[in-house]
Formats: sequence, C-alpha cells, structure tokens
Amino acid sequence: MERRGRHLRGPLALGTVAAVASGLLLAGCGSSSAGSDPNRRQTITFWDNNGGPDRTPLWKGLIANFEAANPKITVKYVGIPAASVQQKYDTAVTGGGTPDVAGATTSYLGGLIAQKALVPLDDRVSQAGMTGKLVTSFADSVRKVSADGKLYEVPTSGNLDVLWYRTDLFQKAGLKPPASWDDFFTDVPRLTEAAKNQYGFTIRGGSGAIFQLLTEMYSYSGITSFFDSSGKSTINDPRNVELISKIAALYKKDTPTADVNNDFVKMVAQFDGGSIAIMHHNLGSASNNVKALGAAKVAAVPLPVAANGVHTVVPNPVDGLVIFSASKHKDAAWRFIQFVTQKSANSTWNQKVGQIPANTEVSGESWLQSQQPVRDALKVIQDSGTVSVQAPFYLPEFSAITKTEMGPLFQKVLLGTLSAQRFADTFAAKMTQAQAKYVKRVGG
Repeated sequence: MERRGRHLRGPLALGTVAAVASGLLLAGCGSSSAGSDPNRRQTITFWDNNGGPDRTPLWKGLIANFEAANPKITVKYVGIPAASVQQKYDTAVTGGGTPDVAGATTSYLGGLIAQKALVPLDDRVSQAGMTGKLVTSFADSVRKVSADGKLYEVPTSGNLDVLWYRTDLFQKAGLKPPASWDDFFTDVPRLTEAAKNQYGFTIRGGSGAIFQLLTEMYSYSGITSFFDSSGKSTINDPRNVELISKIAALYKKDTPTADVNNDFVKMVAQFDGGSIAIMHHNLGSASNNVKALGAAKVAAVPLPVAANGVHTVVPNPVDGLVIFSASKHKDAAWRFIQFVTQKSANSTWNQKVGQIPANTEVSGESWLQSQQPVRDALKVIQDSGTVSVQAPFYLPEFSAITKTEMGPLFQKVLLGTLSAQRFADTFAAKMTQAQAKYVKRVGG
C-alpha cells in the first residue's frame, strides 16, 4: 500500500532507547492478560502490514531499540506485503492464527472490528496520558470506522494527497503552482509538449485509481459528506461528475496513453523519469521524487480549494497499530505500541517515511518544518477552515467497490466508452445500497 510510500533505508539509531526507557516502566498499565507478567520472558509476534525493503529495516531498528529497553520481551517480526495484507489478516482471524500486535490502516480496520478480532485501546491510551498527544483528526478517523466509536487503533502516521510538480518546468512556462482547480486545468495543457514526450499531467487509471479520484472529486466540488441526510450517496452530484469529465478529457491529450493502466508504481516512475509536470499522489512518494529529480526540481502543494471556497479534504487511511483479541500477551503488546508512538520514535519514524506524525509533540520538530510537503500538509490538517470528508471505511463493501468493482469502469470512462454520468450513477448506487445495509445492521 503506497500510502506508506517508498522511503529511506537503514535501522533507526539506538540513541532513542535512552530517551524513552524510563517512560516505558509504566507502559504496561491497563487490563492484564494471560502471560503478561513483566518479570517473565515473553515473545510477542508483530506483523508489519507493509513489509518490504524500505520499511522492514526501519521496523527492525525500532524492535532492536524496544528489546534493549525491555529485555524481558522479544519481538518476532513478520513482514507482509501490503497488496496481500487484508486477505492475510482475514485468513488469520478465521483460522485462529493472529499475531499479538500488528500494523493496520483504517481502510480495512472496520472488517477486523466487525469480526471482533481487535481489542479497544481507549483505556490504555487514557491511562498512559496519550489522549491529548494524538492528532485529533487521526483519532477521529479511527473512531468513525467502528459502530461503537471506540479506538481500536493507535495512530502512528497520517498522509495527505498533494499535487507534486516540477518547479523547473513551471518556471520555464512562466507559471506558478496551481492555487485553484481553474489554474490546474489551465496549466496542464500549457505544460504539455507531446512531441517532446512531455505531458502536463499523469492520470492514475489502474490499481488504486478510485480512491485518488474521490479525493479529487470532493476537493473540486466542496461537498462535505459522502452521504446526504437521507443516506443517499453524493458521488453523482453534478459537481463531482464535472470533475470526472474534466479529468477524463485530459487523457491521451495532455497525459501519456499508458495512464489507463497506471498503478502508483508506474505513475511515480513516469513522473520521476522527467516526462510529467504534475502528478497527483500523496506524501509517500517524496523520497523517490527527490532522489530521482533533485530537491530543487520538485515540490508539492495540497489539492486546491473548491470553487465555493471550502477546503474539503478526503483523508488517506490512517496508519497505526492494533492488538488482536486472541493475544495472550496484551500488556507486552501495549508496551510495544507505546514505545513506537512516543515522541522520539514517532518523530524518527515519520522523518524517515516522509509522513505526518500522529504524536502532536512532534509538530515543532525542526525536520518537519524543513520538509515543505509535510509541513504544508500538516498546516492543512490543523487549519480550522479545512473540512475533513471522511471516506466510509466502516462499510464492509467499500474496499471491494473502490478497489475492484469501479476500477474497470473508470478505465472505460478514460477510453470514452462510458460516460462520466453513468460511471458516477453506478458508483453512487453501490454506495447508497452499502450505506443502507450498514444503517439497518447497526440500527442507526
């Protein structure tokens, strides 16, 4: 899952141990669990929900630090590729082979909660004095996934969709970065020189396209909710349909033809290859972009404000850590969670991965202020005028609708064989039906 992105490699410095070891003496507070005696040796299993060459070394560095500060606890690391993590978790829940603690995102958290696979962490967070140290919007996103409004995931990182742009190409064209959607749709053709294989924009038409399209739609329309008061989806609102049409009109004219099949890897590769002026992605591609193009040639701006003046943002899934109900070492698992979410570790982690720290104590760190994309994204999140349009991750069908069912239909829109209106109507009908089923099930 590229929401984490591809990042710098190498273990975290062991210097973080001294800074947090004393605080960890109280980390086991909360309800006890079988095998949680802090005086006996324990082994907990941790599943990384996005294992790979970029993140695995970071986690192993954190684990080494944790074990040094907690010599009675051993952490068994298991890295799981993001593409298969949801299926892996569901299979483990069904078969009774879940880990003690694991990484998760709000995109599939609802399914785990519905299966009663996770324990709520509200009491532990409160007793540890962490409640006021979590970015409010991140914690709210987690709570909105569950029908009972409890905190089943402790956030570690947040993300935001942005427009990455080539500063050198903008300067050459005498343009400023787009401050409005009108600017965007005016600039893209001016930045296109198809004969030179230079395009103003790249569309994500393959895997992951639909969530990215949703962020564009609600940013453009200024609509503040996925459903109206009657439970009907707003996806086929005329303003959203207008955005879909405008994006589709760019295909093959101001974008590469290959975009119809682009997943994030191919899209980022095109941008980093130097042939694209603007790319819509999230903060996760920062290190790749800078490494490929150089810090002087690449920058990012948040998605533009809607024409009605409302800054509507569809937050990316929130990354965090969960404890599984079947764990026999819940206190030890909690110690691990508290360790990696305290200020020093959370700061170091997010500096490496280029994302927004969930611990509010990190917001004043110098590295964050020096990283323009992350700094500006944090400002948007903290701005009282920003309206967060929460995606309905609580709907069991949401993942299948956005990842499987609507993707091929969006490709038809790009190819001109399906109208934007028909696409939006189909999408809205699926969402309205899923919402009605959910409301009936929870008795709302």
